[in-house]
Amino acid sequence: MRTLPLGILWICLISTAAPVPAQSESEIDILRAELAQMRSDYEARIALLEKRLDAAEQKADEQQVKQPDPWQPDEIPSQMVASGDNSFNPAIGVIFQGQAWSYDNDPGDYQIPGFPLAGESGLRAEGFSLGEIEIAISANVDDKFTAWLTAPIAIEDGETGIEVEEAWIETTALPAGFSLRVGRFFSNIGYLNDIHAHAWDFADLPLPYKAFMGGKVIEDGLQLRWMAPTDLYLELGAEVTRGDRYPAGGAGNSGFGSYALHAITGGDVGFSHSWRAGISWLQTEADERESGSEDEPLLFTGDSDLMIAEFVWKWSPNGNFRQRNFIFQAEYLWRNEDGVYDLPDRDVLPYDTDQQGWYLQAVYQPIPRWRVGVRYDQLSSDNPGYAFVGTPLMPADNDANRYSIMVDWSNSEFSRLRLQYTLDQAGIEDDNQLGLQYIFGIGAHGAHSF
Repeated sequence: MRTLPLGILWICLISTAAPVPAQSESEIDILRAELAQMRSDYEARIALLEKRLDAAEQKADEQQVKQPDPWQPDEIPSQMVASGDNSFNPAIGVIFQGQAWSYDNDPGDYQIPGFPLAGESGLRAEGFSLGEIEIAISANVDDKFTAWLTAPIAIEDGETGIEVEEAWIETTALPAGFSLRVGRFFSNIGYLNDIHAHAWDFADLPLPYKAFMGGKVIEDGLQLRWMAPTDLYLELGAEVTRGDRYPAGGAGNSGFGSYALHAITGGDVGFSHSWRAGISWLQTEADERESGSEDEPLLFTGDSDLMIAEFVWKWSPNGNFRQRNFIFQAEYLWRNEDGVYDLPDRDVLPYDTDQQGWYLQAVYQPIPRWRVGVRYDQLSSDNPGYAFVGTPLMPADNDANRYSIMVDWSNSEFSRLRLQYTLDQAGIEDDNQLGLQYIFGIGAHGAHSF
């Protein structure tokens, strides 16, 4: 009788234990299925994200202009600040500048014998003064054009006015390395001409720029540039402009009074050195171009040819310019003017004279934020003839020259304080000049050229 209950119990145990393996196997299958589903979902999501990333990178490559190598000149200011769709979001920046100057002589009487000054080539006002406030606006117009506007707020003789310094449109999609710029722009002749004042290494321009170019050559017209598809950087360019500003004047030749050519090359030497060299030529026609005194100006009519050779060498340890760097810079300028001068209270006199000028400068940053620089500049001129004795066009017996030294401190790329001393031996009398300058920028701020 004991076997029956035991048998019944055994059957019950077997009947209850038998489904366990089936149940465990079913749970494993479910877990495996869920894991496979999750893996499939994640793989699909990763594939989708990779596809979106590829599309975004491709779009960014199409919209963003390629940046040059460290030693190359920047393409154009707008390309440095414009990225993506700026249709309703142009880059806007403001540069504040001011200074305080002290002179031994009256800056209002300043002149360089043999080189009548014009444009903005005179000395800054003595004492404290607000410098040029520069407003810059840039954006891509669309996928084929970009635009740039520079509008300085200038204060002159107690009056404030807004000028149009630059206003141009440039192509971004021409083939074979070409680009075309139309509007008002800084000519690309020389090294310093197309660099804005807030990016200068000294508070003023060298003597040759003052004497031969009236400070800067700014014209209305057309500029064509071509960048060669070579390992060595090579850029060629040509300009046709109105010729309405110094060293041109009067918009001669029916408003096509100025022509320019330039060639620039450069490269790297190892990881720490880079260089740039160039040559440019400017030919202008002048029709009663004014220079000298505003009350009794000298009027020149004729042709003016200007040639500029430039060379720049830069060093920074392994290319890290923020810690230490050194810049050597030099330019040589030669000018020939052939025409006639209409002098106050004198006859119209024929004028055919060669003049030359050059400068050397070196700037060294030994530690972050601090820089020191030295510069020497000089002018010389042929004798225009006995008829010009007693006029501003007769050069002095000695060549005009200056010695300058500066030290500046930059808390960031947006602020700079500079102290500069100059021994000016270019005028009628030697002059000791001491200046304090500040430069501050807000808003969009494009990288500077080489």
